[in-house]
Amino acid sequence: MLTVTEASARVLATAHPLPPETIALPHAAGRVLAETLVADRDFPPFNRVAMDGIAVQLATWAGGQSEFVIAHAQYAGAPAQTLQNPQQAIEVMTGAVLPVGTDVVIRYEDILLENNRATIQIAPPEAPGPNIHRQGADRRTGDALLPPGTRLGPAELAVAATVGAAEVRVTRAPRVAVVSTGDELVGIADTPLPHQIRRSNIYALQALFAQTGAEVSLFHLTDNVDELRAGLTNILTSGFDAVVLSGAVSKGRADHLPGLLRELGVVEIFHEVQQRPGKPMWFGARAEGPVVFGLPGNPVSTFLTACRYVRPWLRAVQQPTSADETTAAFEAPQPAVLTVDINFKPQLAHFVPVRLTVDAAGQRLATPLRMGGSGDLAGLLGATAFLELPPEPAVFAAGSVWPAWEL
Repeated sequence: MLTVTEASARVLATAHPLPPETIALPHAAGRVLAETLVADRDFPPFNRVAMDGIAVQLATWAGGQSEFVIAHAQYAGAPAQTLQNPQQAIEVMTGAVLPVGTDVVIRYEDILLENNRATIQIAPPEAPGPNIHRQGADRRTGDALLPPGTRLGPAELAVAATVGAAEVRVTRAPRVAVVSTGDELVGIADTPLPHQIRRSNIYALQALFAQTGAEVSLFHLTDNVDELRAGLTNILTSGFDAVVLSGAVSKGRADHLPGLLRELGVVEIFHEVQQRPGKPMWFGARAEGPVVFGLPGNPVSTFLTACRYVRPWLRAVQQPTSADETTAAFEAPQPAVLTVDINFKPQLAHFVPVRLTVDAAGQRLATPLRMGGSGDLAGLLGATAFLELPPEPAVFAAGSVWPAWEL
């Protein structure tokens, strides 16, 4: 049986970068950049007024003059005006270009403005520059701003817009089929019979995968072998990059998926992992087709194994081949301190849902939640991460540090 580390390595070995595509910037939120965006001009592109107030020549102010007649006003978006008389001032607005002939801005809060005259009420600085955002102070023309592999969030989209990137080259969004199986499952709008439950795993997976930028399609198949075969044949040949199955991968009489997948040309890469929950997990790949994740049907097993294996795969395939390793957004756990003792004797890695908090010293603390087993869907409420505990030791002491995968 594979260890979690071995299983993860085999999953990621199939994560080949998806091809790029060019899309309009407003549709690029959450996508991964496949090109380098550079500054097409200086940041800022001119000497920019950083505060509302007046602009004067420092030499005049430092020479003893503290009262200035306002010659005119400089507004944001208007061409630069020129201070013709150094004994005068120009009223300036935040974001405006600094008037020619001035080299210092004094805030309204530091002047008395009456009858078009400004009296400065503070001492002059030793050098020019206060309240002026100098041209090129942030970035210079030609500087690389966003490298390949950058996921485009709000700040990145704003920078792209600033450099005029009306369209951006990004990796194609992964296409994922999420498939629930089982006669016991009915639709969310249906009234279940006493022996039935509503489908829920696929909606958790849809939301989880959508957070990575994936395009998700939902399917449901019954336990009838002929229907399973026909449904899987259609799904496997419909252009999906990944197929994620929930349920029917263990060794029960109705667990037909492993055999059917092999029959349909999906090569098994592994079946069963040394972990709890999620030991029966199945993974394979079809030549010229999708990879297939067969996740156990219990909701906690489904969700945690999807977080541990599927989500990293989805993020990995969105990394362009030109992405630097330092910018690649691969999944990685962060250390957290266990707050209570945990006793776990099985020789399996243990995925423990926890709530993460931060103490006064800045330590990340992981507090396990009360769970009723891998079928306790409601037990995940309030979980913000899960700890990955190794098969050894059997007792995990409070205060010990373990990797935490955020949910």
